[in-house]
Parts: sequence; C-alpha cells; structure tokens
Amino acid sequence: MADEVATAVEAAKTRFLTGENFYAQHFLGAHQSSQGYVFRVWAPNAQQVWLVGDFNDWDDTLPMTVSSESGIWEVTTKLPKEGDLYKFKVRQQDGREIFKIDPFAIYFEKRPGNAAVVHTIPEKKWRDGLWQGRKKRSNQFKRPLNIYEVHASSWKHHEDGTPYSFADLTRELVPYLKEMNYTHVEFMPLMEHPLGRSWGYQLIGYFALSSYYGTPEEFQDFVEACHLNNIGVFVDWVPGHFCINDDTLPYYDGTPTFEYTDPDRANNVRWGSLNFDLGKPQVQSFLISSAMFWIEMYHLDGIRVDAVSNMIYRDYDEGPWTPNHEGGNRNFEGYYFLQKLNAVIKLAHPEVIMVAEESSSETKITGMIETGSLGFDYKWNMGWMNDVLRFFEMDPLFRQHHFNLLTFSFMYMMDENYILPLSHDEVVHGKKSLMHKMWGDRYKQFAQLRTLFTYLITHPGKKLTFMGSEWGQFLEWKFDEGLEWVDLEDDMNHKMQHFTQTLNEFYRSEKALWELEGTWDTIEVIDADNTADSVLTFIRQGKTKKDFLIVVLNLAPVERQSFAIGVPYPGTYQEVLNTEMVEFGGTWTKHNDVCESLPIAFKQFDQQIQTIVPALGTLIIRPEQINTRKAKKVSK
Repeated sequence: MADEVATAVEAAKTRFLTGENFYAQHFLGAHQSSQGYVFRVWAPNAQQVWLVGDFNDWDDTLPMTVSSESGIWEVTTKLPKEGDLYKFKVRQQDGREIFKIDPFAIYFEKRPGNAAVVHTIPEKKWRDGLWQGRKKRSNQFKRPLNIYEVHASSWKHHEDGTPYSFADLTRELVPYLKEMNYTHVEFMPLMEHPLGRSWGYQLIGYFALSSYYGTPEEFQDFVEACHLNNIGVFVDWVPGHFCINDDTLPYYDGTPTFEYTDPDRANNVRWGSLNFDLGKPQVQSFLISSAMFWIEMYHLDGIRVDAVSNMIYRDYDEGPWTPNHEGGNRNFEGYYFLQKLNAVIKLAHPEVIMVAEESSSETKITGMIETGSLGFDYKWNMGWMNDVLRFFEMDPLFRQHHFNLLTFSFMYMMDENYILPLSHDEVVHGKKSLMHKMWGDRYKQFAQLRTLFTYLITHPGKKLTFMGSEWGQFLEWKFDEGLEWVDLEDDMNHKMQHFTQTLNEFYRSEKALWELEGTWDTIEVIDADNTADSVLTFIRQGKTKKDFLIVVLNLAPVERQSFAIGVPYPGTYQEVLNTEMVEFGGTWTKHNDVCESLPIAFKQFDQQIQTIVPALGTLIIRPEQINTRKAKKVSK
C-alpha cells in the first residue's frame, strides 16, 4: 500500500512538472495521512524549507526534504491538529529567510493575518442532483441567462456593521434572487485576498474561500440552496496576475517562480501586482487545478475569467513591453494557456459556463478552439456597455446626433456570444451609480433607468446587472458598507425594484428573447434611423412565426402620438409591457388600446400599427391575432 501511494505521488509530481496535473491540490498543500499530516510545497530554487506553525511555536524544528527532480519539499508530522495555523519558512536562493504562505491552502486565518489553517473540508452529500441533471441536458445558449452580480461582503451588513457571511446570505440572498427572478448570481472573487479595497482581484489563496466570507462548508451550503431554487452560481477568478505582498506568492524561492523571469513582463504596473508566467508548466498545473477545484468542490455553474486582455496582449499594461518573436503584441503564453484551460474544463465539465472579461476586438474569444478562438462560452460586451451608458448620460437634445451609440452594437452583435454587463466597474470611482448617470430630474432618471433595463433585456445577448441597481440606488457602491436598503422605504425606489422583478420574469417567460439567440434570426430591426424623434424599434423573434415581440424605445422626453411602427403581418397587436405604468413609478394608469394593423408600407413592411409611445419610455408589443400567410415585406 505504501508503495502504491509513493508511486501515485511521483506520478502526480511528474504531471505537475509537465503542466498536466489538473488536481495538484490533491498532493501539494496539507493532507491527512496515516502518520499525521503531510505537507508539500513547490520551491525549486530554495536552499531549505521548514514547516512552522502553532504546533511548534513557529520555530524551524520541522525541516522539509526536497525531491531535486521536482523541486517539491515535503515533511510528514503528527504535531499539527485541525485548526492550527501554519506557514513555510523558506531560505531563498540568496540565503534570505522569509515566512511564506502555502499556495495550495484551502483555508486561511482572517485578515490581517495570512497564515494557512490546517483544515479538512468534509465530504458533502449534495442534494442538487436534479439541477445538475437538468443543466447537463439543456442547451445553455438557448436558455435565459440573467445574472445578479454581487460583492459578497457589501450586499448587506449587520446592525453592528459586520458583513454577512455565506450562512447569512443563504438565509436572505437566495430568497431575494428567487423573488427577483434572476437566473444566476455571480460573485466578485471569493478567493483569499489580504485587502478588501482590492474587491478580491489581488489574490493570494487560489484554493481558499476567503475566511472573511465564512467557511468553505457554508459556501457549499449556499450553492446547494441556490440550485434547489433553480439559481446558478458563477464566481470571478483571476489567473492573470496576483498580489505582490512579499510573504505570499512573489518570488517564492527567491527566483521567478510563479511570475515571468523578464521583470517587464512580470511587473503589472497598472494594478501593482505580478503577472503569472502562463507558459510555465507548473504554473499551468497550479491555475487549472484551482479552476477545477472551485468547479468541483463548490459545484459552480460557471467561472468568469478576469482581465483576459492583460493575459493575451503584451502591450496591455502601462509599463514597458517587448514584442514577441514575430514582432507583434500577442502574448502567446497567455493565448495558449487560455485555450488549454477551456479545453480541460470543457472535457471534464462541458456544462460549465466559461466567461471572459475582455475589452478588445482583435482576438476571437468565444466559440470552438479549433477555429482559432480562445474557447470561452461568453464574452462581456464592454463596447455595448460603454456606448449605451454614454448615450443615457447625454442630454436628449443631443441624442439625435449620437444615435449610433445606441445602435452600433447591431453591426457586430453576432461576432461573439455576448453577455451585456452593467457591472460593478460602472458604479464606482466617481462614475456615479446607474441611477445617478441618467439625465434630468429624479422622475426622468427613474424613467430612463427603466428604459435602460428594458433595452438590456430585449437586446440580443445574456444579461448582467450589479447589486443595488435593481432599485435605482443613487449613491455609488462602497465596498466596505452594505447597500442602501433604506432606499426601499421611498415609493419610487420600491416601484423601481418591482419593475425589475417584473421585467426579469418577463425575460424568463418570453422565448422570443432567447430561443434563437446567437443567430441573426433572433432580431429584425424595424427602424434604427429615426434619429429626429430618438425612437428605436426592432423585433425579437422566437422559433415560430407568431412568437415575436416588438420593442419600441423612446429616448426623448416627448410623448409620441399616433406613432407608426412597421409590423410583419396584418392583424391585431397588444401592448404587454409599458415602462411608464403607475405601478412602476410612471404616470400611465392604463395600457394602450389593441392596435389594428393598417395596409400602409413602412420601410420593409407592408403593414403598420399606430400607438402612443410615452416620453422616455419603452413599449413591448405582442401579436394577438395575425395572418402569417400574408406577405411580410414590401415588394421591391
């Protein structure tokens, strides 16, 4: 038996060195054994490594031995017990001695300390089999995807100012997600990080749920509760760069270990961090093992990979850069690592959704790797977000001259599989909240926020909004405080929340908004040229001819009477959503009457309807009784 274990460990080491061990946490880090605990750490150029912790008064009485071929140090001891703190004392290549964290630790003490905790996560008997089975059988691209983005420690705080743990979030956030009709929740990074101000994007523990948020077991219970309520869970992950704190990952053994050897490539000037050497096999094993650990240990439904542009372009950062061997700016190591990451995850878990936060258009991000893509399922559409928010911040007097900001996305919306993000990045650092961005007085701001959300829901692409936006929080997001839940005592905020809840339910129930997504058949523009009135009209189409919705967005503070809209078939049409209804915070007490089509040509259609479109409002109109055998378009 001992020989079999030794053989397995040696095989694991070999795979780690070649970049093919995707479960490296099973032998690196701290593990129970028949002789107590075995600790292993990769530090190939260290002169000596010791295990130190509560169990030996942090003294160097437990020297580790090294396998010269692998650079992995090891010690077995009966001294530690569950809950003890530990680190590795590393005598680096130049003789400097420094305490370092365990890169493979699965739990850390609460900050400001960063010692690892000897912790064994008990095997959980999951109860989400129905969710998992349904997920494997369904086509995620043809299903609704509406994500509520959350920063775990600032969604709510207790009365004493302490943040909610995942035990608290299970009791309150899960029912809220269900009540608000979101399909998924996405958390900003949950992995261990030393500074809350980084929002979790400066990581030290790639296998550890931050103890600031609770225990690993509590997060497992949260995910299970989400699945039992038909809600998926995504987590942000940062494989491009890591925290620069000296006692964590940087220059672990005194030489470039996790980072690039070239200091210009290693140093991330923009974020004050260090870039992973994504071409190093051991780093590939480390990072892919981290992703697999989170997917399998916590039954995650998706991972959003942060800062992909920084990983695939050498010149993305603000510091000096050198061209690649072809003379260009492509970071081939990052490019091929991401393809490998997605290939490994899709082979093991084809149903897991991989999302890229990426801001350029020079690289194909989504689609099959065989076609030259990075292999992600979705890409955040940062262009749509920036253009649309610029438009909504603009005085309507000037919108007619910049209508392309609203419509330009129609030119490229099928180039990738997109998620349309109204994310945390847009409601912080002086950018103002979504509500505060809107032009005009408070009433007009709410009216436009409802129209913005309706455009988000009806535009092709999956959806993401940041917490607090759903009721129009006016203040910017603060990472160290809870959301302004007191806002909901105000009637307008309460009605805005009700509107978002209604809109989310509408999105989930209307197949025309997602059934043909990813194909041009899902949309037909009626009129994107009415810049004078600042009104945009288009159709979202389902699989059957009669299953479609007409969307009418009025971006001017002027009500449009007897407004003409081209329709594909003769018959009657019924308004099914009006953003200016009193129940949502508007002034309309009843819907428009049913419209009878008129045989009057409108652009490519030989029929039109006429209705009233509210100022700064949006209508969604559904066919009621139509004749689909009639010609749809005007003869040329």
